[in-house]
Amino acid sequence: MESIRRRRAQGLQDRYLHDFTFANDNGQNPLMEKARAYVENWKEAYRENTGLLLFGDVGTGKSFFAGCIANALIDQDIPVLMTNIPSILNRLTGMFAEDQAAFISALDDYSLLILDDLGVERNTEYALEQMFLIIDSRYRSRKPLIVTTNLKLEEVKNPPDLAHARIYDRIMERCAPVLFSGRNFREEKAAATKEAARGIVSPK
Repeated sequence: MESIRRRRAQGLQDRYLHDFTFANDNGQNPLMEKARAYVENWKEAYRENTGLLLFGDVGTGKSFFAGCIANALIDQDIPVLMTNIPSILNRLTGMFAEDQAAFISALDDYSLLILDDLGVERNTEYALEQMFLIIDSRYRSRKPLIVTTNLKLEEVKNPPDLAHARIYDRIMERCAPVLFSGRNFREEKAAATKEAARGIVSPK
């Protein structure tokens, strides 16, 4: 239990991710069966280096889907890291080149790496180069990668330039695409929150 607690603290550093579990699933997204299947078939996914590209509109449950996989695998004492490119870039800023290389290499120590919200990072030359190094290192490690993005699949398949092509091609080769096209759960949750707040602050 202590080992699992440490893995969760290390791999899910944003505390809200701890609540992204199958136990908290509202049962309204049929795609969640694919998340359960991925966990159930994890040994094969790991052996075959099978990742996922979760794409679709904002608020359709991509991060929750990925977080459920992360938490379920961590419960099995499997090392998982769920993070995003901006967070990694912040960590890399100010590091010497050799420290940057060591940090990126350390990401491959995790059995599963989940990169959330691909495409929200700034498209500077530095950011794209670091993102390539991260994706390429993972590609060469032959360990699974899960990516979530609000980009359309056509945008990933037809990148705007060579810098993006180097990144997206590696993702497409190792990650099976899963389309999220359903309801915007985030909007629904926001509406429920507003209604609850109205009941709290409105005079009796």
